[in-house]
Amino acid sequence: MDITLVGPGRAGMAVALAAREVGHAISGVLGASTTATESAAAAVGATPLLAGESLGSGDLLVIAVRDSQIQEVADVIAPTAGGFGGAVHLSGLAPVDSLAAIEGAGLPIGSFHPLQTLPTPEAGAARLAGAWIGVTANEPLRSVLHSLGASLGARPFDLQDDAKALYHAAAAAAANFPLATLTMAHDLFRSAGVPFEAARPLVEAVVANAFELGPRAALTGPVARGDAATVAAQLRAVRDGESDWLGPFEVFVEVLARLVGRGVEFSELIDAIEEEPTK
Repeated sequence: MDITLVGPGRAGMAVALAAREVGHAISGVLGASTTATESAAAAVGATPLLAGESLGSGDLLVIAVRDSQIQEVADVIAPTAGGFGGAVHLSGLAPVDSLAAIEGAGLPIGSFHPLQTLPTPEAGAARLAGAWIGVTANEPLRSVLHSLGASLGARPFDLQDDAKALYHAAAAAAANFPLATLTMAHDLFRSAGVPFEAARPLVEAVVANAFELGPRAALTGPVARGDAATVAAQLRAVRDGESDWLGPFEVFVEVLARLVGRGVEFSELIDAIEEEPTK
């Protein structure tokens, strides 16, 4: 495919680098900064484009800017976008009609969202292989985007436009909430004099179990087995050793308890611990 990129940030460049690696051509790169645009264009063998000039032509126009900027950018580039076979944005949240101005120029529009963390363009490009990619588009663009995703070694899937907000919430929960619990674990291990690295085999096994068995079936530990005495000892230890984490620890205990049908039992336990005098 012949692709032009608008927005050479981490996500856009990750897709561009991965696409070029498997044989697609990146013809042009348009960005807000001349220096950044030239650097990005050089990295993918493309022509740097200036705002206001013709975008040229090609198979696909990829708009990779912040969600809040997609519609504005689409409005600006629509008059010179008519030479492309289709246009997509990379947002997993913004609706496809954010590109309505480009659709008005005669192009089919859609979205192409990599369900992957893209910390740098290079690392992101490497991680696209095996990642899932949400595709929102009508035919024939849908098939084009599925083919593009498959060529990157990714797993494209259809994502309904009206399900995007819930999908994005799920992605945020999967990507970010575990980091909150791992930060908690890091601090508790540190207070116990145990290196955080000791938890790595445990965490990796838990994640593997979640995807092999399902997250509910993978639950183990004192809350799942109803061991109130052990949980009480944990709560007291967190209260006395890392009090800033007591509130979040209690919340996670309550969430786990609800999952295993022990919500009332453990809510009463937490209330009792909170009423105890501290040491």
